[in-house]
Amino acid sequence: MDKTIVELVVVGNDHEGVVAGFTNFIFQNNGNIEKINQNVVKGLFGMYLEASFVKKLDVNKFSKEAENLAKNLKMEVNIHYEVSKRKKVAILVTKEPHCLEAILDARTKGKLKGEIVVLIGTENTLSSLAKKANIPFILVDEKDQSKAEEKIISVIKKFNVDLIVLARYMRILSPNFVWRYPNRVINIHPSLLPAFPGAFAYVQAYERGAKIVGCTAHYVTEDLDQGPIIFQDAFTIDENETLESLKKKGQRLEASTLLEAVKMHLDGRLEVYWGKVHVKPKRSR
Repeated sequence: MDKTIVELVVVGNDHEGVVAGFTNFIFQNNGNIEKINQNVVKGLFGMYLEASFVKKLDVNKFSKEAENLAKNLKMEVNIHYEVSKRKKVAILVTKEPHCLEAILDARTKGKLKGEIVVLIGTENTLSSLAKKANIPFILVDEKDQSKAEEKIISVIKKFNVDLIVLARYMRILSPNFVWRYPNRVINIHPSLLPAFPGAFAYVQAYERGAKIVGCTAHYVTEDLDQGPIIFQDAFTIDENETLESLKKKGQRLEASTLLEAVKMHLDGRLEVYWGKVHVKPKRSR
C-alpha cells in the first residue's frame, strides 16, 4: 500500500507544548510517527518529525493547518513531502568551480539520479556554469548571514528541494538553518576530519609535512564539521610535492569525494542513526 511521507521541521524559541502540539496534530490526521528528534542549543529549539499516512492526504489543507499550529505556538515550520522518486537538488557555491564542475559533468553523462533545480551563489563567479547547464542561478550576497539564510530558505521552499549540496560554499550555516534540513545537507571538508580543520587545510598539511592528506564528505549538523561522515578518500604526498600541486590534487579529490557522497544519497543508499551513516550495498542490475 502506498504511503505519503511527510517531514516537519519545527524551529523557534524553546518553550513547553511544542512537541505535544505537533505529535497530537499528526495523530488527529490519522498519521503514524516514524521518527522524531529534538534538540535545544542556547534557547533555540529544533525538532524533526517524520510521519507516514496511508490514507490520501490533502497536502494543501495539511500544510495550512500545520502552519497555523506553528503560528499559534510561536514557532516556524518547514514541511517536505516525499512525492517524487527523483530528488531535487540545490547546489550552494562561492567561487571555486571544481566540485560544481564534477557534479555537472556527472549530470551531463546521466550518472546522477537527482535533478539539479537551482544553483545559489554568494557571488556571480560561477553563474556562467549555471547558464551553460541551463540551471537557474540565484545570487544571495547579503553580508548578514541570517538575512542570507532567509533568502536561501525561501529559494529551497520555492523549488521544493530534497537535497542541499555545499560545493565549496564558504559560509558557516547557523543551527537555525541546519535544523530545518536534517541529513539533507552535504558538505565537503578538505581534511580527513578532524585533522587540519578550517579553510587552510592543505597549507597546514604542507607545512607540517603530512604524508597522507584527504577529504571528507559529511552531513552538516549544528556542530559544523562534526556531522555524520558519508565518504572519505586520501592520497599520499610525494617528497617533491609543491603547495600548488598539493592543492590541485586535493581539489580533484574534493570533487570526486563530494560527487560520490551525493550519488550515494540520491541512490537511497544512506541511513543515519545514532549519529553514524550506514551505507546500503549497491543493488545489482
